Amino acid sequence: MRLGFFKERLLYICICFIVIVLGLSSRAFSEQLPSFVSRHFGDALWGSMVYFIFRVLLVNRKLWIALVWSLMFSFGIEFSQLYQAKWINSIRATILGGLILGKGFLWIDLVRYTVGITLSYGLDQYFRAKLHRIDK
Repeated sequence: MRLGFFKERLLYICICFIVIVLGLSSRAFSEQLPSFVSRHFGDALWGSMVYFIFRVLLVNRKLWIALVWSLMFSFGIEFSQLYQAKWINSIRATILGGLILGKGFLWIDLVRYTVGITLSYGLDQYFRAKLHRIDK
């Protein structure tokens, strides 16, 4: 069964909210989680969220376009953390600003984002293929 344009967009919005809850939970409950999970999953989920936001915006486009835009956006945000002007640091000091813009540059975050985005892309491809097979 082929999802309609608005239903597909709504599905991606719901996935975004689920990923946001999982990401915030990985931070809030970091003491109860294994250290590997608490150290790496938050950023991977952030990358995943970025991918699904681009899917909301580009729902009628090919999946690889969201993949490329997600990687460029995430890497851009991470590299922007090398810029430490007072005005942007005041934005980063807020809860929302810190969640979106981060605080400081870490190379490992690029790996975490790439893993989250790539896994989301793979899952998206897998489930879209299943939906299209059912549609036929």
